[in-house]
Amino acid sequence: MKGRLTEELLKHINGKFSAELGIDLSRPDSGSIFRWFLAAKLFGARISSGIAAKTYLEFEKCGAVTPEAILDAGWDGLVRILDNGGYARYDFSTATKLLEIMSCLEKDYGGSLNRLHEKAKDEKDLERRLKGLGKGIGDVTVNIFLRELRPVWEKARPGISGLALAAGQDLGLVQADEDPLPALEKYWKNNMVAGKDFCDFEAALIRLGKDYCRKGRRGVCPLGAWHKPREQC
Repeated sequence: MKGRLTEELLKHINGKFSAELGIDLSRPDSGSIFRWFLAAKLFGARISSGIAAKTYLEFEKCGAVTPEAILDAGWDGLVRILDNGGYARYDFSTATKLLEIMSCLEKDYGGSLNRLHEKAKDEKDLERRLKGLGKGIGDVTVNIFLRELRPVWEKARPGISGLALAAGQDLGLVQADEDPLPALEKYWKNNMVAGKDFCDFEAALIRLGKDYCRKGRRGVCPLGAWHKPREQC
């Protein structure tokens, strides 16, 4: 039954967010990893995922998807890109933060996030270094960024997000007394779906958790089981 649940979950709910943006994270390509980092920075704000995705695609359209290109765009250019993507609520502050982050990335790591990963001593140091790139990179952004890099960065071991945990518990995949990441990894290992990886599974749980929060109640899971609402997300 649980194996079928995994298949149905990934059949009805999309997997990796990076894949939706056309970003291939199947290997440690520096350009792809940076593009996902930029997207994660946009997704990390209190703004709808639709606007964040549209804004990222605006960066793609303008060719501002490398540290050098973002620095060359300058503050005014970045504000225009952000506004065109619908990111107007955070345009000024995000432009300022992006310039700070890119300057630090260039100065300390030669513009390479792979180099940042290589220099990190362990998973905690990796998260610390990412946050140290500048203001606007907090726990949420780091979690968004690292969770889809699990297969290619050995030190990418972020915890399971609250949304994925809520969905996993409601589906009976994680017990209250279990460490959620090992529990879900073990479940996935025993119930893998061809053509998908753990990141797809984790992203599907996050999407399901978001759906629960948006509707303010438990929805219908892919297998038709009804789930009661939690008091808060």
